[in-house]
Amino acid sequence: MTSTTMPTKGEVLAAIDRERQAWEDLLAEIGEARMLEPGPMGDWSFKDLTAHLTGWRARWLQRLEAAANGQPEPPPVWPANRTTDDEINAWIHEINEDRLLGEVIGESRESFARLAEIVQMLPDEALNDPGRFPWLEGQALGPALVNGGYFGHFHEEHEPDVRRWLAAQP
Repeated sequence: MTSTTMPTKGEVLAAIDRERQAWEDLLAEIGEARMLEPGPMGDWSFKDLTAHLTGWRARWLQRLEAAANGQPEPPPVWPANRTTDDEINAWIHEINEDRLLGEVIGESRESFARLAEIVQMLPDEALNDPGRFPWLEGQALGPALVNGGYFGHFHEEHEPDVRRWLAAQP
């Protein structure tokens, strides 16, 4: 894809698969034994960070799935009184803190598959229409996935801390 062309569905799916593989590589690098240690996100463990990322991704998937099925945007899964990012993050942490590591990691893996399934359901023109998904604020979904915007929160805000945490371990 160049800056003047829009990505094809195949390019979008390939981008999702690259992100999925990068996530799997990171999981392998960390190893299950360390995923419950605090440190990659302050007092939060990698499991907590995974639940955080998957919780927000679930909201995206919920919206995309409704759009793919021609339904109106559903309300968020979190309580209506949780309106700020910090309140929502706290809620996501609360509902996930007692879940098993395997459940949290499994759900994160499923989110990549679900994203690919939803992209498959969308008509090709929906991927490159900047007005199709209002919550993207004028950005088209296809480029957001291919250029990393969709996954940018992790890469920009959390991956550097995870990498420092990994590098500091013996």
